Amino acid sequence: MNRHFDHDVLIIGSGAAGLTLALSLAKSAKVAVLSKSAVNTGSTWFAQGGIAAVLDDEDSIEAHVADTLVAGSGLCHEDAVRFTVERSKSAIKWLIHQGVDFTREQNSDDYHLTQEGGHSHRRIIHSADATGKAVHSTLIEQVQHHPSIEIFEHHVALNLITQADAGSRKLRCTGAYALNRADDHVHVFQAKTVVLATGGASKVYLYTSNPDSASGDGIAMAWRAGCRVANMEFNQFHPTCLYHPKAKSFLMTEALRGEGAYLRLPDGTRFMPKFDERAELAPRDIVARAIDHEIKRLGCDCVYLDISHKSPEFITEHFPTVKARCLEFGIDITRDPIPVVPAAHYTCGGIVVDNNGQTDLENLYAIGETSFTGLHGANRMASNSLLECIVYAQSAAEHIASRLANVPAPQVSPNWDESRVTNSDEDVVISHNWDELRRFMWDYVGIVRTHKRLERATHRIKLLQKEIAEYYSNYKVSGDLIELRNLATVAELIIRSAMERKESRGLHYSLDHPDMSAIARDTILVPTNFAAQDIIVSA
Repeated sequence: MNRHFDHDVLIIGSGAAGLTLALSLAKSAKVAVLSKSAVNTGSTWFAQGGIAAVLDDEDSIEAHVADTLVAGSGLCHEDAVRFTVERSKSAIKWLIHQGVDFTREQNSDDYHLTQEGGHSHRRIIHSADATGKAVHSTLIEQVQHHPSIEIFEHHVALNLITQADAGSRKLRCTGAYALNRADDHVHVFQAKTVVLATGGASKVYLYTSNPDSASGDGIAMAWRAGCRVANMEFNQFHPTCLYHPKAKSFLMTEALRGEGAYLRLPDGTRFMPKFDERAELAPRDIVARAIDHEIKRLGCDCVYLDISHKSPEFITEHFPTVKARCLEFGIDITRDPIPVVPAAHYTCGGIVVDNNGQTDLENLYAIGETSFTGLHGANRMASNSLLECIVYAQSAAEHIASRLANVPAPQVSPNWDESRVTNSDEDVVISHNWDELRRFMWDYVGIVRTHKRLERATHRIKLLQKEIAEYYSNYKVSGDLIELRNLATVAELIIRSAMERKESRGLHYSLDHPDMSAIARDTILVPTNFAAQDIIVSA
């Protein structure tokens, strides 16, 4: 049975950004949070390294801004970088006030700060090597006990609902349709304001550090609703994911290299010094390309990350999660090097927003990895991602709260129409298309690209989208079908963006255009139903 739910604010996504926003708004609004799976899943939970912030007297806002601008290869928006960094200390204080237990120095009340690739100072505050889990579990506990916040687990958003203002042709977002995995029905969630906090799209690639939920849902829904997206060609490949046939998406935290781990070839030789003077502490795009180059040059399966020269006590204290996980696969990191390969890790592009998280569509916001704020440019610097989640969630909350009383209640939207679809007996099509999509994206639109590879990807995605659209039109929706449809949309946006960039910059490296252009430009894609225009689009 289809149901209608009404709230002041609908937040789609339950990671650090979504839950920070929910807590920041709960005093003044009735809030709904949709979570695709259990609330403690998603990329935030698995984030290991930490949060970059200016907390040390020897560090400075200017230094953090400068480091971020360098890592972003000329494409960061300096106003967005400064906006974020200037709010970093207050964001950390807010997390501590919520109860996050960050690691302290031995025999001291001072917080332990580590250094990661691209940073000129120790500014990464962390909770051992499981910072995401510490942050996420704390926020979950706060949200679950708040009377103004209602959590809907196992609900997958399908499409945004848009309506025209009375007496106006201007569109606004008034909710979303969502599939409840438990009862297999699509329900209507309406609200004065909708926020996309759905994370990135790294599951578009065969090898990724991300959980299964990272299927680009928010980006795809916003694009279909008429919002611009930007810089989708910049997909960060984390250099060091555990390479083991039984390991799935386990990340070797950046902090390992920050604390002195070396990257070695199978014969034990270090190789990063010949690629960059910063060696293992070079930004992620440089390290990932170096590893990719050596793997292809030697024809080996992986390279090795080695921290065994550090004391067992140091390793156990700083990297208990990594040590325990590797031991499950017979790897003792206090003695053995860790086999690693690059894997898709972070979507630097996304839905175009301002410093309040406002998209092109009235009353629709986007925060966290699903958004494009201008902070990351052509390459995200390590540990700026969780910071962005907290800062922009708080900024969006302030903006939403200041306007909410003047936003009219939405009109009642119709139920999701399931009258002309049937149950599928061919779900093998979904699994086959899912696998094909992720394989050709890895082969043709991966760490190193060429025009010919992108042309092949363009051809493949058009065929796949045709099949998916036909399937979507004729059969009842399922969680897998929704995600496949969104991944196909995001794949198209990535391919189109990569085709438009005729240079190599940051995370986009083209053998046909190996040099960086003297002019830095964002790649902005505009949908045919651009929401900022005075047009009406049906829900």
